[in-house]
Amino acid sequence: MPELPEVETIRRGLEKLILHKKIKNVVILCEKSFRGDPKWVVGQKMDRLDRRGKALLIQLSNKMWMMAHLRMTGQMIFEGGEKFAAGHPDGGFTEKMPGRHTRVYFDFEDGTHLYFNDQRKFGFIAVLDELGLAEDSFLKKLAPEPWDMKSEDFWGMLQRHKSAPIKAVILDQSNIAGVGNIYADEGCFYAGILPWRRCGDLEREESDLLLKGLCEVMQAAIDSGGSTMKDYVRADGTKGSYLEKFAQVFRRDGLECRRCGGMIEKTRVAGRGTHYCRGCQK
Repeated sequence: MPELPEVETIRRGLEKLILHKKIKNVVILCEKSFRGDPKWVVGQKMDRLDRRGKALLIQLSNKMWMMAHLRMTGQMIFEGGEKFAAGHPDGGFTEKMPGRHTRVYFDFEDGTHLYFNDQRKFGFIAVLDELGLAEDSFLKKLAPEPWDMKSEDFWGMLQRHKSAPIKAVILDQSNIAGVGNIYADEGCFYAGILPWRRCGDLEREESDLLLKGLCEVMQAAIDSGGSTMKDYVRADGTKGSYLEKFAQVFRRDGLECRRCGGMIEKTRVAGRGTHYCRGCQK
């Protein structure tokens, strides 16, 4: 699924395409994919695009919010003079819209369209007022993102989970928001820490390095347009370049470590495929 850098890349891409457009009509093809009254949306302009963790947030001119979760197979497809796609590419990127996996779509007054596709139907768009957004169960449990955490707060959080593996703790969105599998592995490599070490075994200096590493690898991913995983395409239809240009361990098992020359290995931590270099990570 898209991680925080991918969702931020989607936000930036779509912001150029749909900002200030007025919604003429909403067509709901799958009831579970749209939560709320479509009357709250029709006739409104898209005033602002934001993001919280891995959720895409769109504020409307009536101050209502649309919250989009792409989950595993969600896509955002914009059709105007050109077609732009964001999310998980499949045949939907080339077939005529609405397609076989289109669940919801928006017609704008200028004749352009925004489609929400979702093959597995795990994703959704929810319409919420300010209070509903503030009380949303998913958003409410989110911890601060890496850039918003102070060194002492991150250290304190790790100390509350002394017996748990480091990777499991930083993947938990209630501990730190937006860190997914790719960037957990890359952050641990940056800090020279094996992902299965217990939080209680970390030194304060290692904790600071880990937080810095998470910030730096995720920012690098945003700057490069996200990862290049086969099921992710950014908003202008091109793939990101993070894994090709910057990834040190993720999806590089069996290859030579760019830092020490050893071999990148793979195991499982917290139920997730985990990549590491035993020469660089202690």
